[in-house]
Parts: sequence; structure tokens; C-alpha cells
Amino acid sequence: MARIQAILFDLDGTIADTAPDLASAANSLRLADDVPPLPIDLLRPFASQGARGLLKEAVGLSPEDPGFEHARLRFLSYYEQNLCVYTRLFPGIEPLLAGIEKRGTPWGIVTNKVEYFAQPLMQKLGLANRCAITVGGDTTPNPKPAPDPLLYAARAIKVVPEACLYVGDDLRDVQAAHAAGMTSVAVRWGYLGDGPPIEQWKAHHLVRTPKDLHDLLETLC
Repeated sequence: MARIQAILFDLDGTIADTAPDLASAANSLRLADDVPPLPIDLLRPFASQGARGLLKEAVGLSPEDPGFEHARLRFLSYYEQNLCVYTRLFPGIEPLLAGIEKRGTPWGIVTNKVEYFAQPLMQKLGLANRCAITVGGDTTPNPKPAPDPLLYAARAIKVVPEACLYVGDDLRDVQAAHAAGMTSVAVRWGYLGDGPPIEQWKAHHLVRTPKDLHDLLETLC
């Protein structure tokens, strides 16, 4: 395995806890219909799936349903206006990133959140000027689990994929990393989706906390 020269991260559920604001956007549709909001903890596992996962759980709509597109646009409009009300970095992420920067290792974001939301959210979190690149779900034609956005990021920061580490909280993150030829790390503190358990994702590494990831980087970089 090549020495790691760059670290790429998923955004939602890995770097930032965006679930409260995403859940609020989903609940806005319920409240508009005079239906009580769902608890954030119930919606949290679906946060990494964006509108598709959240709308299915919150209002029972799937992409093939006639009302889905209208609901999706309402969801996105609310989210745009409330992008970073309750969103915060996960505990331990700031010292993790500071340690990476102190080491001189470039880091970046590869997310399925479209650039229209990802770029301003990175600004609001104070990370936009610190990371080497932010790749959104629409930066390349095919989002994760396709390898395209990860390979795009590697080319942009001039590091071969084999020397990149990709860190995420969803099965698609691990699948994309494998397809791109990158070392994969699955994090237990994230949303983890509603699919198979994290132990079955076949990630190269599993970590429980950002401190554990810091310690892993000490051995890989």
C-alpha cells in the first residue's frame, strides 16, 4: 500500500453533523400539512441520502411518485434558506484537521451534496479556505458510488489515487474509494445509512472517533 499523501473526506455525517438542518427541511413539509415533525434521531440515518432518503422517511415519497419532484423543490428551498443553523463539525474534527494541516498533508471534500449547497456550507463552517478542493455531487457526471468525483479530486490536487485516503460514513463512500483505487476508511460516528452494517462494507479501516483516525494517519502518512 502506497504512503498516504492526501486525505479526502465525505461531508455530511463525516466532517459535519448536517442532520439537524436537513431534518428541519424535511419536517417543514410535514408542518406545512399540519403533521407533527419527526424526531431528528429518526431522520438522522437518512441524512447522507439527501432529499431522496429524507423525503421517503418524512413524507413517504419516492422519486417515482408523482408528487416527489414538487416536494423535493420545497425541501431544497427551505434547506437553502437554513443551510447552517444547527449544523456543526463533529466533536474532534477540528483538532483532526488541524493535525493534518500541521503535517502539511492536503485534504479535501468529496460529497454528493451539489456544489450549490456544498460550497456555501464549507464557507459557513470556516473550512473553504483550508481545504485543497471541494467536489460536489454535480461536479462530475456521475456521483458516488462511482469513482469519478474521487478521481477528479485526486487529479486536481495532483496526487495519484493510490496515495489518497477516502473517509466516509456511508457504504457508497467505501464503494467509491475501492472503485477509485483509494484506501477507504469507514467512520462509526456518522449516519451509516439503512443498509448493511458497517462491518460488512469491506473498508480497509474502521475507526470509532476522529482521534482514532488521527492515530491511524500517524501510521499511514
